Parts: sequence; C-alpha cells; structure tokens
Amino acid sequence: MTALVIRTLDQSSAQLFHDLPDPLGLSERHRTTHYRPDWQRVALRDGRPVARAAWWARAEDPSPLLINWFDVAEGEEEAGAELLRTAPWSTPELELDLPPGWRDDPALAVAVATRTAAARLAGYEPLVERFLYRWTPGLGLPEQPGRLEFTPEPDDAVFLEALRRIHSVTLDAHALRAIEKGGVELAAQEELDFFHWCPSPREWWRVARTPEGETAGIHIPARNPSGPCVGFIGVVPEQRGHGYAYDLLADCTRFLAAEGADFIAAATDQGNFPMAAHFTAAGYPVVRERVNFWADREPAAG
Repeated sequence: MTALVIRTLDQSSAQLFHDLPDPLGLSERHRTTHYRPDWQRVALRDGRPVARAAWWARAEDPSPLLINWFDVAEGEEEAGAELLRTAPWSTPELELDLPPGWRDDPALAVAVATRTAAARLAGYEPLVERFLYRWTPGLGLPEQPGRLEFTPEPDDAVFLEALRRIHSVTLDAHALRAIEKGGVELAAQEELDFFHWCPSPREWWRVARTPEGETAGIHIPARNPSGPCVGFIGVVPEQRGHGYAYDLLADCTRFLAAEGADFIAAATDQGNFPMAAHFTAAGYPVVRERVNFWADREPAAG
C-alpha cells in the first residue's frame, strides 16, 4: 500500500474535498454550511482522497468548535484516524449526521461502521444518538394549550438558576457529561454560554410560569449560524408530569414563526422519549439522525 499524504486545503485545492463518494448524503446536509478551506483536511493515497474531515465554527470564531463532516473510504479506517490525530486543532466533539433509518440499509450501516471505527481509533467514543427535526410553515403551527404564561426575563441569573434545577434531573447526554466533569453548575453554565453564543437577540429568551406565578420552565427561541432553531426546552423538576415541555415547544415554534422563520431546526437525544414524543405531537418530522462522538482526553494536535 502506498504512503498516506495528509493535506490541509486552501482555495486552490478545495475541490479535493469533494473527490470522495458520499453515501451518507453529507454534501446535501451541509449544502448551506460555510466551511473555511483551511479547516478542511484530506488523506490522499496515490493522489486520491480516502478520508476527509471538516472542522466548523462561526466565521468570527478564532478556532474550530467541532468536526461535523467526516468521511472514510472502506478499509481506510487508520487513514481516517490519522487525519484526525494529526489535526492542528483539539476539538473534543465529532458529529456524524445520517439518513433516517440508516440501520435498515446494509450499505449505510457499513459506511457508519467504517467511520465509527476510524473515529474510535482517533480517540473519539460515541456519546449519544439524536433525532434531527425540521419544521416548516406548511406543516402548520402547533396548538398552544394556554396553560402557561411566557415572558421575557433580562436577568441571566434567573435562567442560570432554572438551568441548575432542570439539569439536576436531566436526560440530556451532553448535560450529563458536563455534570460528570464539573457538576450541575458546569452543565448550567455551558447551556447559558451556548445561548449567548447564538447570534439571535437576548430578548427572545422566555420564562414560563403557571397561573399561580410559579416557574414551570424556560425555552430559548434562537438562530444559530445555519438559521432558526429551538435552542432549549426545559421544565423544572417539580413541574414535570404535566406535559409542559409541549407547551414550551409550541410557544417557541410560534415565536420563531412570528419572527419570519421559514424553517425551524431542532434536535433531541433518541433516549429522551418524552421530548421526542412532544416533537412528534408538535408536527416536527425527523429529517436526519446524528451520532455525537466525544473525546474525554482531547486528541493531541499534530
């Protein structure tokens, strides 16, 4: 087998990134995603790409936040791992976006297994599988039960306290990872930092209260760099069991639609059965699935 050449791309070589089969449909998935060529890398054998990866962040961010495009030719798992291991950035998270029901297609299952093996060789382990949703106006607005009052709240401390309470009983794998690392405080702060990272207005954030004035939860209508999204839905522990997460999601959807959203993206862990059921009830179809990988000890930069 000929030697492997790993190359970080530039404007003159950017086309190399697309000279590889795309069984997972990532070209369409990332059709509107902006990538910097110098955050894209390929592994070449005999001048032909056998693995590729793209690192992503906002245009103004100084370094990548995660890997969200990773492809490896069958039999080239070590090449894919080397591509990640020698990267000049340490990004703990890798996302693998997949067609819905990929396990039922033998060819897709093999493609996922190849990429998973390469990611594991590079130090990444699966963290969670998620459903990705996309609501559009043609699907109709979800009915709002009218049980809660939704108001803006300028004080970040109110949201931070709600997040502490919500994450004390969370089902979310990313939050559980943060709790294991630094407790509920870290999980809450990471969520708040994400809300501020989103380019949407701070004034959009909403607190939900019962008619008696008790906090039921929070929702964050947001825009990320790709467009409108459900940034967060959370019900505090003492208010669970009433189905309030649906009320939060319905209000979040209606808020973004009123702001002119022509689509709304959303996601939830596949193991979070109650929230997945609420998305279905609110008319959100699953458009992709995702496996999130995490490296607890960040891969060493090359």
